[in-house]
Amino acid sequence: MSVPGNHPAKTRILVVDEQPLLRHGVATYLNGQPALMVCGEADSISSTQSKIAECRPHLLLIGLRLGTGDSLELVTALKKQYRELLILVYSAFEETIFAERALRAGANGYLMKKAPREEMLAAIRDVVCGQVYVSRELAMRAFHKSLATPQQDRVPENLPVIDNLSNREMHVFQLIGSGLGTKNIAHALNLSVKTIETHRENIKRKLGLRSGRQLVERAIKYVEETFLPQHEADLSSARKKKVLPFRAA
Repeated sequence: MSVPGNHPAKTRILVVDEQPLLRHGVATYLNGQPALMVCGEADSISSTQSKIAECRPHLLLIGLRLGTGDSLELVTALKKQYRELLILVYSAFEETIFAERALRAGANGYLMKKAPREEMLAAIRDVVCGQVYVSRELAMRAFHKSLATPQQDRVPENLPVIDNLSNREMHVFQLIGSGLGTKNIAHALNLSVKTIETHRENIKRKLGLRSGRQLVERAIKYVEETFLPQHEADLSSARKKKVLPFRAA
């Protein structure tokens, strides 16, 4: 019960995004809301832990980028360490693939970066109230999928589709598509070359690819189609650019 004359406590939010201008814009907008307060900002996975200890947020608003740091692994680790911490992921990544992965990792909601600002407030409100937030479009798609008969509409797990990749395999697949070779991926993820080679073989098998060249071509095409606006993807293909920067999350 609030004491007369006192203002109700604001929801403390830590904003995590590698892009300073975007992070500042989100923080400024949220600080303009009467019930919200941005208590801190972080620009990387490594700085997120210290900021959480420093400002003790109720909610973590994290921009999902897999780069050379896996944000999904961070979400999993944080939910284990801070059970009461609410996590809302916002991302430009394909919602149908990454929303479910983010929720499985422990996130309380998933919001597309292209969503209007008002939807971010709705997402925060739902998460703070104990609900799980996803877009209406995704929720309806999941609902219709649940009504479908397994024999007719369920996609077999052995069908060669991107969604069959594990989180780690998806991460490696994206780094391949960004132009990194096996040794560079191993260094970036602090894994052995042999482990990355195993991931590459598993990815090829799951996607029905027969060679390393097919894997690289498929990965580049996926990255261009998923993470670049269409006109930029067309220019990239026309100019045969094969390196797309994925900075650390």
